[in-house]
Amino acid sequence: MTLVLVVNAGSTSLKLSAVADDGLVEQVASLDAVPEGVRAVAHRVVHGGERFREPVVIDSGVERALSELVDLAPLHNGPALAGIEAARRALPDVPHVAVFDTAFHATLRTEASTYAVPRRWREEWGIRRYGFHGLSVQWAAEQVRVGRLVVCHLGGGCSVTAVLDGRSVDTTMGFTPLEGVPMAIRSGSVDPGALLHLLKTQRLTVSQLDCALERESGLLGLSGTSDRVEELEGSTDRNARLALDVYAYRIAGAVAAMTVALHGLDALVFTAGVGERSALVRERVCAPLAHLGLELDPARNRATQQEGDVQAASSSARIVVLRAREDVVAARAARVAVGA
Repeated sequence: MTLVLVVNAGSTSLKLSAVADDGLVEQVASLDAVPEGVRAVAHRVVHGGERFREPVVIDSGVERALSELVDLAPLHNGPALAGIEAARRALPDVPHVAVFDTAFHATLRTEASTYAVPRRWREEWGIRRYGFHGLSVQWAAEQVRVGRLVVCHLGGGCSVTAVLDGRSVDTTMGFTPLEGVPMAIRSGSVDPGALLHLLKTQRLTVSQLDCALERESGLLGLSGTSDRVEELEGSTDRNARLALDVYAYRIAGAVAAMTVALHGLDALVFTAGVGERSALVRERVCAPLAHLGLELDPARNRATQQEGDVQAASSSARIVVLRAREDVVAARAARVAVGA
């Protein structure tokens, strides 16, 4: 049995896991505690830009190319690059493979990936929609095999993706992981006119604006107290209620929008930390989608954490709670890349 060490540097956490060929996963405390038998290291990299659409064995040239992409996903690619450097020092005798969240979204429809901006921006400067959380969405598509699937990845970062016959066709995140629905500390989509207004009238610097949108917005910015859904659910503060109201409303709207790309819906998946654990968020997202025929079973929803079907018998589509397994998808991709 061979092991692949998966290094997952997310926006809110750093996770190390050893994944066996049969999919069994062992959590690893640190790079000093890597078990024997590791034959490759898979690194989750959020943004691959135009160049990286497949897993790639990492060398110094790939590291340089990845460093040029840090500004496109500063909360993710910077930590990922640091993880690559540390892991290559700790494990210099095994191949290291970069596996990209953007790769699964390479199949986005042209009308979904294209911004209505000047041609020079699109053709010369590469301004387009990429999509993220691809490893998580790929796992969901493999586990819930239906023609028309919407995946809500709700964690520190949040996105909603339309998957048609196993292929991503539209998603809420765009050129960077900042676009889309509100997240823990990130704003999601904001009228660019409002941002220009702040730059002009409040004399904000680009760095101040970047920090506010990337680190001080989302649930934290709305509530003023916390970026954690479980803490907001237990609060009676009106701003905490506002945060959850905005959060659930925007996610529900995104789910409805994704059904346009799919011409209907066969299943809705909730995954990642909030999606797996918050029965209230699932309830609040599904309630305004009753016109699509979605109906939760309240008892099943409250009783389910991490995995299970939670739709009522009368629901027109499955509603599935699914444990995120990005590590398994990344490990499999690394094995293919190095022939292990």
